[in-house]
Amino acid sequence: MKWLLKWALRLVLLVIVLAVIFFLSLDSILRLVAEHSIRQQSGLEVEMGKFHLGLTEPVIEIKNLQLYNTKQFGGTPFLSIPEIHAEYDREALSRGLIHVNLLRFNLGELDVVRSQDGQTNIFSLGADSAAVAAARKGGDPWAEFTKKTKLKFQSIDCLNISVGEFKYLDLQNQKNNREQKIGIDNCIITNVTSEADLMGLALVVGLRSGDVFKPLVAPGQSGLSMQDLLKKLGH
Repeated sequence: MKWLLKWALRLVLLVIVLAVIFFLSLDSILRLVAEHSIRQQSGLEVEMGKFHLGLTEPVIEIKNLQLYNTKQFGGTPFLSIPEIHAEYDREALSRGLIHVNLLRFNLGELDVVRSQDGQTNIFSLGADSAAVAAARKGGDPWAEFTKKTKLKFQSIDCLNISVGEFKYLDLQNQKNNREQKIGIDNCIITNVTSEADLMGLALVVGLRSGDVFKPLVAPGQSGLSMQDLLKKLGH
């Protein structure tokens, strides 16, 4: 009987140690899962500095998220996001609603790239995605998201947005390369319930982006503004 008790005690201790290791490694495991999911959905290489999912508090935090273009677009950087911090409503989520108390989103850099064959990375991204396809046909990407996840967007109480700079890289003609500092720091928007609540921010970003996207249009046409770019992307 003694040896049985000893082995039972050892087994309990082993389970406790494994549980501690698991919880200490949980963020690292979730980071790898998140990176894999992004690769599958976007087809892009991804690096994530940190992924944190709060166990005792409803918080999701991502630090230093980097997305890279495919070989077709030179493997250049695509998106640099220093921080995504979300505090959400657990009770609402249990009812199938997305209610975010605070969302802090810092877009450090966006690089638009035209390939040697004239394709553009942002128009090629997620071409097989049902949500993207719905948006380009004039549909509602949120409806597609809701259909897949059974979750319905409700609101964001406080949205804190920062935008660093945009770059345009032309692999056909590097003389077209340009960059534009946007310089939006901690722009606060409250009670976001639809895309319409973000139009003011889109206008400011569009004005500050200047003619950075002008090379995307054919000669003789007017420059492409941020608003034009959003329309092209189906927003």
